[in-house]
Amino acid sequence: MAQKLSKEERKAMARKAMEARAKNPNKSSHGSGFAKIDADAKSLRD
Repeated sequence: MAQKLSKEERKAMARKAMEARAKNPNKSSHGSGFAKIDADAKSLRD
């Protein structure tokens, strides 16, 4: 089983993940998930 991480280790991992997200924003997610699904469905219908 995986070793439990200390509170400081979890904070460090979360901080690192947030910094990575800030440097590389996900440009494909404009709007909610349902809005994207609706847009995809409309493009497939046409």
